[in-house]
Amino acid sequence: MFRQRDLIFTPMNSGKRHSHLVTDGPSRAPARAMMKAIGFTDEDLAKPLIGIANTWTEIGPCNHHLRAQFNTVSISDGISMGTEGMKTSLISREVIADSIELVARGNSLDGLVCLSACDKTNPGVMMALARLDLPGLALYGGSINHGQHNGKALTVQDVFEAVGAFNAGKIDAKEFHSIENAACPTVGACGGQFTANTMATIMEAIGISPAGLNGIPATAGEKNQAAFRCGELVMDLVRKNLKPSQIMTRPAFENAIASVAASGGSTNAVLHLLALAREANIPLKIDEFDAISVKTPTIATLKPGGLYTAVEMHQAGGISLLLRRLLEGGLLQGDCVTVTGRSLGDEVRAAPETPGQQVIRPTDKPFKPTGGLVIMHGNLAEEGGVLKLAGTAIKHFKGPARVFNCEEDAMAAVTAGKIKAGDVVVIRYEGPKGGPGMREMLGVTGALAGADMSETVALLTDGRFSGATRGFSIGHVAPEAFVGGLIAFVQEGDTIEIDVAARQLQVEIAPAELVKRKAGWKAPAPRYTRGVMAKYANTVSSASEGAVTS
Repeated sequence: MFRQRDLIFTPMNSGKRHSHLVTDGPSRAPARAMMKAIGFTDEDLAKPLIGIANTWTEIGPCNHHLRAQFNTVSISDGISMGTEGMKTSLISREVIADSIELVARGNSLDGLVCLSACDKTNPGVMMALARLDLPGLALYGGSINHGQHNGKALTVQDVFEAVGAFNAGKIDAKEFHSIENAACPTVGACGGQFTANTMATIMEAIGISPAGLNGIPATAGEKNQAAFRCGELVMDLVRKNLKPSQIMTRPAFENAIASVAASGGSTNAVLHLLALAREANIPLKIDEFDAISVKTPTIATLKPGGLYTAVEMHQAGGISLLLRRLLEGGLLQGDCVTVTGRSLGDEVRAAPETPGQQVIRPTDKPFKPTGGLVIMHGNLAEEGGVLKLAGTAIKHFKGPARVFNCEEDAMAAVTAGKIKAGDVVVIRYEGPKGGPGMREMLGVTGALAGADMSETVALLTDGRFSGATRGFSIGHVAPEAFVGGLIAFVQEGDTIEIDVAARQLQVEIAPAELVKRKAGWKAPAPRYTRGVMAKYANTVSSASEGAVTS
């Protein structure tokens, strides 16, 4: 017998603040019919509709183990590194956020659970949550297990560095192949405090992921329990109408930056937090990363600059222990609300610590007195450039410029042994517009490290570096070459000076000579004139503003 309730009229207190527009009333019968075709019942449709935004892909291990509900894109940085395909990586961050927004708005979803793992999927899902401001949360898929070779824990960083060691004749082909085969034994995101795990740390520190769940390794059985817990939490968020705007506050962003500084995290965090702040309508400037980093000690020793992998960090006590140490040291604003409805301080105050662990220290016994991020300025970086101190001990460097107009040319010079100690390698036209897409340079930095030149050669670029990069490397140099930044006018042999204490990045070019070099200069022809790459290049902002599109 037909009943009035079969037309589905749900009270607003049910949590169906948006989806009632899709499911309720006589005019929505066609929509209900189509949803019933895939298994929904009237009882189901009377409940809030929760989207599970998934970044699953069969290409690459980082996100391979994630699969359910509606899907968005994912680019594997480790696979695309050093190729033209790497230019798509940062662009995919925008596409991920846009695609989640489209599905959520198009289906009038009431809440979101976002599953992510690889580098750009993490900021992409957070940007979507901030932009939509729907009750929702994010869960990181977890780190890959580290490999083992000759008693050493391996990550993909070791493979990139083995390329340099092999080319320099430091290891033979058999050893090279053994490292390649051993480094990545399971699914999961790259296993150091590289970009993926840095962003996973941020997701907990900023409160959009439940404390203690992101660090669970990808292959651990507890990860399924974490996912179930997230399903329970999103329903609480929808009922309470607790939104990302109430979680991603200014103090929460400061907590996120402190977590990056304390863990020696990736320089990409600067780019992604600037972009996320824009989506969350939080004023944030690039120099604020330096201000927070200088007062935050490095209290974790994690690869690439330290000793341990992400799985070993989790075994020691994990992200929650890192945040607890910051809280105890007065460096974390503990009253920020999280997706559990509790404050961050309440979530991490009793975080357990494995007895005897050597990965995470108290703030009064740090590995380094300051954090891992430094923002450089000077005539070569008027808008800023980013240096990760966690990957180097150098404080001053002065040498001749070795200039390359693309990553491939620089890589060829490194592998051919044409870069010498004391050189400053300059890679330009790889910025947000010039690339386009601001490629990471792990191939080059890994080759330099493998050839034992990470501490004797400086490298700067208007592109980016992988979180796995170590060495004296400055990325995000802005303004970029393509828009006429001074990096476009550096010539082979120019003297470049890098002074970390003064935060200065300078090139010595006489004023009259600079005028001569600028005369008649014009940017190279765009590499792409249509499609997503061209659209990105035409709309993207400076790296100093997060390389966001508008």
